[in-house]
Amino acid sequence: MIHDGTTYEITGPKDAPTVVLIHGLGLTRAVWQWLLPDLTKFRVLTYDLIGHGETAPPEGDPTLKDLSDQLAHLLDHLQIDKAAIVGFSLGGMIARRFAQDYRDRTTALVVLHSAHQRTEKQQGAILYRVDQARDHGPEATVELALQRWYTEAAQAQRPDLMDLTRSWILANKREVYVKLYRILAHGVDEIVAPNPPLTVPTLVLTGDEDHGNNPDMSIAIATEIPRARLVILKGLRHMALAEDPAAVNRPVVAFLTEVLR
Repeated sequence: MIHDGTTYEITGPKDAPTVVLIHGLGLTRAVWQWLLPDLTKFRVLTYDLIGHGETAPPEGDPTLKDLSDQLAHLLDHLQIDKAAIVGFSLGGMIARRFAQDYRDRTTALVVLHSAHQRTEKQQGAILYRVDQARDHGPEATVELALQRWYTEAAQAQRPDLMDLTRSWILANKREVYVKLYRILAHGVDEIVAPNPPLTVPTLVLTGDEDHGNNPDMSIAIATEIPRARLVILKGLRHMALAEDPAAVNRPVVAFLTEVLR
């Protein structure tokens, strides 16, 4: 289904609590295929971000606030007043921005493998990748992304998973991809140390080998949100939700089941 250029799917019992799943940079709503089978008790909304998948490209240069508003407008269209927001990577940044912009509409927050304030070295590394994407498109970043996102074992033993992830990234148009990449690089400043602090029930999760969205970042995110829960997965990297779905699904589903009763 499409509303105002945004392609989305909604499944599950109409009277159940709503859970929104927001994918990461260069991906599509299809990245949630491993989590959806465990969320059947909820009303689940997935959608493609601006300029991703089957959703229309942005007009001008979008901001993190624009991505937050994209979700708000979609919820308005679907007449959904409140929802739990689950965001992966860039989606986790959008989820936090949405929770700040629309506090009374956010019932819970799940932040998966998402960035916090970077060191000068870390910021330099992501800005270098933005320049690569600007000059050469997603082709310039995809192979190193697969190395950062998956363990050596998955890279060697799961060519199907590598091919699928590669196909998602390479489907992006260079001029759009770089615009969203800039949000990933610069948008963190908008969501660090919100004032007043977020108070919504929150789960923060990453892998101990996810160096771009590392445990220190997740600890910092959780520290800023009173009573936030923190999960650090052992031996997993950025795309743990695809490489080892059970490891991610267990804590996420348990948390949502508890707080959305």
